[in-house]
Order: sequence, then structure tokens, then C-alpha cells
Amino acid sequence: MTTRVPIVAGNWKMNKSAVEAAALLEGMLSELKAITGVERVICPPFVALAALAPRLAGSGIGLGAQTMHWEDSGAFTGEVSGLMLKGLCSHVILGHSERRAYFGETDETVNRRLHAALKHGLVPIVCVGETLAENEAGRTAEVVTRQMKGALVGLTEEQAAGLVVAYEPVWAIGTGKAATPGGANDVIGGMIRPALAELYSRALAQSIRVQYGGSVTAANAAELFAQPDIDGALVGGASLKPSEFVAIVAAARG
Repeated sequence: MTTRVPIVAGNWKMNKSAVEAAALLEGMLSELKAITGVERVICPPFVALAALAPRLAGSGIGLGAQTMHWEDSGAFTGEVSGLMLKGLCSHVILGHSERRAYFGETDETVNRRLHAALKHGLVPIVCVGETLAENEAGRTAEVVTRQMKGALVGLTEEQAAGLVVAYEPVWAIGTGKAATPGGANDVIGGMIRPALAELYSRALAQSIRVQYGGSVTAANAAELFAQPDIDGALVGGASLKPSEFVAIVAAARG
């Protein structure tokens, strides 16, 4: 069995100005630095990336954007490209359910963004997950398999090896209703990894890290991370609370 280093990323969403983001980071930075055996990533709003980059340089903690466009430049008012992010941050979240729900992102555009991210040397965190209606209709496997395969169209096995996947059931994001640890593990181990194995190989499917996201807290993190197929978390609201986020990262260390 491949040993996968857990990865915990904090998605700050549309919260904090650049000044506030710097203060928030300072409130947890020393404790995050002290935690070993876990890859740690902070994903603030675009406007805070330049403020946090020098503070994180040499810290061992990654800096990520929350999305990006697939073109390098052009008439795309309000968008940010991979070319702009290159050298500023290390990771980028792609296909988050909020981007799909509110901004029209699709499996096809996630795929285009993914190719662009890899071109510019960014580590993509690719989000997949079903809605409550899809879950209750028994369509979870169909949805996450389609999203996984759609995101990876045209990627070689070597390119896919550098991905991080985040399983985020839409009904659990920001609702306080986290998936059960066993239920999340079943989706990751029984649906997402088989989809990766079908596209590439069983070895690759076992080597790719798959996070869980959706109402992750310090109280439920250890039980989630104890599952064999869950390799950390993509954390939303709790990542805005320094002590809470540090506790989640520490729980991933085991």
C-alpha cells in the first residue's frame, strides 16, 4: 500500500481583506509550522495572495488560489489566470461546488482549468461531490465518477499523479452536517479511487491523495482521518478560526 502524506487545506472563501488575512495567518502560523507529517495549505481570497506569499515563503506551508481561468490572458474581466498565479502560489482549488452552483463551472471547464494549472506548475485540488437530491436518489457513484472522469480528460498518468482530489458532498458544505466518516470513506475508496483506476491504474488510484471536505471541525477531524482512504481535509469555516484549524491539521498527523 502506498503511503500517502495527508494534506489539509484551508479555504477562506470570500472572507478577509488583505490586512485581515495577514493577521489571521499570524494567529496560527507558528503552530502550523510546528506540525510535521502533514502538508498544509492556506487558500485566501485573490486579493490576499500577495500579502501572504512573503509570510509563507520558506515556511513549508503552501499557498493556494480558490480558482483560476483557463486562458493566460484576454478579455475576461474579473478573472485571474494561471500565468498570474505562477510564482505567487503553489496550489489552486478547482471545481468547488460553489463555483459550479453560482458561477456556471462544469466538468468541461474544470478540465480546461486543470490543464492550465498543470501547465503553470500549480498543484490542483480538484473538487467532486453530489447534491442532497443526488445523494437521496442513490446517484452518488454516478455523479462523482462523471465529475472525476470529466475533470481528467486528456491528462496523462504522469500528470494525474500530481493531483489532489477533494470529495465534498454538497449537502455537507457549510451546513454543519458532515458525512459520516465511514460514508465518506466508502465514496472515496469505493467510487473515486475505482474511477481513477479505470482511467489509469490501480497503483495510481492508490497513490493519489483524496481529501474530505464538508463541515470538518476539530471535533470530527480525528475520526475522519482515521479512515483508510481519507487523506486530510479541505476545510471551510473552521479554517477561519486559528485554534480550530491548527487542531484539525494536528489531527491529520495521527
